[in-house]
Parts: sequence; C-alpha cells; structure tokens
Amino acid sequence: MPDTPPLPPEPEPRKSRTNAIIIGSAAAVIAAVVATGIVIVQSGDGDSRPSATPGPSLYGMEGTAAAVTETSSEPAPEPTYAALDADSFTIGLKTKAKQCFGSAGCNVTVEPELTYVDLSADVDPDAVYEITYEIRGDESGPVIQTATLSNGTSLNYRPSMISTVSSDTKVSVKITDVTAQGG
Repeated sequence: MPDTPPLPPEPEPRKSRTNAIIIGSAAAVIAAVVATGIVIVQSGDGDSRPSATPGPSLYGMEGTAAAVTETSSEPAPEPTYAALDADSFTIGLKTKAKQCFGSAGCNVTVEPELTYVDLSADVDPDAVYEITYEIRGDESGPVIQTATLSNGTSLNYRPSMISTVSSDTKVSVKITDVTAQGG
C-alpha cells in the first residue's frame, strides 16, 4: 500500500461559454434588425390597402349589435389639371456661350429658362407639353424652337446658336404656343 493516498483526479477544465453567449447575442441582434427592416418595409410600401383587422368576436356579443363599416364602392374622383397655354409660363434666356468679332457681331448660344406661373394648379404628369418659343435678335430673323415638358417637371430642349449684328444687340424670347400630347 502506498504511503500517501492517491491524488484525486484533476477536474476537467470548464469550457468557457463566452463564445456561445457572443454568438447567441449576435444572432438575436441580427434577427431583431431583420424583423425591424421587414416591419418598416411593410408599413412604408405606400400602398393604400386597408390593413386586415379581425371581425367582431362572437364571444361576449350576446344581445348586442356589432358595428359594421362599409367601404365606398365609388371610384375616387379623377384629378383635374390646369389647361396650359402660353400665359402659363414665363420664359427667359440663359446665355451659355458668347463670342464677339468686333464690328462683325457675335455668336451667342442660349438656352430657355421656363417658369410655371400658376403654382396652385397641377400639371398633368401623364401629358407631354410642347412649348414653342421665338428667339429674336438673330441677324437672319427670328429663330423658332420647341421645348418638351414631360412628367410635369422634366424639360428637354436644344440650345440655340444665334448670330447678332453687333455686341449691343438685345436678344429676347417669347412663348408662341403650348400644345398637350396625351394625358
């Protein structure tokens, strides 16, 4: 028999649960972020469908009348848009380039600057408006151009290059016609 009793076996070291706790916490945070994102997308998708609400409960309703709401089957009224004409806009010219040749005049590149006058009326976003304007000051006579207004805010045009007889020539512009296509 040995003089000393045998040493008790050394206890197994406990495995740290720190990694498991960190991984579990990270998974919970990710799940919360995903759930929050889904809720935000669902509530902010902009559709006008009514949310589903449960109907009246049959329990505890003995002897009482349940309120029932009806949705209107009438279509929403069609939006009305302003009838645009030449007086619906103001127009100016923005000089983009100018090159003068002494007494021989100047070559001037201009672009239209349109402003819609009646801010209280809506412009039909489905219509395309052709806005015809006349630029005066070119040595060969008036220059007629057309700009296109679409989506209610997008203006497309081509810059105009005119030649003036002198550097003192005043260049002016005037809207001559507005026509609507579609809408």
